[in-house]
This record gives sequence, C-alpha cells and structure tokens, in this order.
Amino acid sequence: QVQLVESGGGLVQPGGSLKLSCAASGFTFEDYALSWYRQAPGKEREREFVARIIFTGLTDYADSAKGRFTISRDNAGTVYLEMKSLKPEDTAVYYCRVDLGRTYWGQGTQVTVSS
Repeated sequence: QVQLVESGGGLVQPGGSLKLSCAASGFTFEDYALSWYRQAPGKEREREFVARIIFTGLTDYADSAKGRFTISRDNAGTVYLEMKSLKPEDTAVYYCRVDLGRTYWGQGTQVTVSS
C-alpha cells in the first residue's frame, strides 16, 4: 500500500524558514521521482508544482522556488523540502506526490507565512 505522509508545516513570519518532510512507503523509493506541489487558498482546483527529485539526485524547481527552496532525499524513504526566505505568497497546503502508473498524493501539510 503506497503511503505518503507529510509533516513539518506551521506558521512562520516572512523571511523565515521551514523544512517539510514526506515519508514514503509501499514502493521502491529509490526507483521513482518524488515531487512537492502546493495548493494556495482560494485555488482549490489547482495544485502548483514546486520541486522534483529523481532517483539520480537530479532536481527541478518552479521559478517561484528557485534560489529559496531545496529538495533532497535520504536512503530511508523520506524526501525533504527546505524553504528559506518565505513570503506570504508561499502560504499553501504542501503535498508530496509520486507517479507509479497512477498518481499518489499525501494528505498535505499547511504552511502559513504571516506576521
């Protein structure tokens, strides 16, 4: 059974940092790309790509994330999203995603950037 469990969200002031985690299980973790997406308030039908990491360690970022966010993975089934210099527009529910022929999503973790 494929499971993706996100954690690490919270309330942070503009300019602050957070590190999100996604614990993956139920598939061969090292064989697949994992991605982070986010869904902003008022955009319930739109999940925006944030970052992706493939099994070789290569990464890809949305323009909004470049230079501020870093995606990484360990060998134990967890993918991370380290976010710095956070802005109010980064406020969203952040989701982990994997495509295994069908797409799986985690339950999401809320990130709120506000003073």
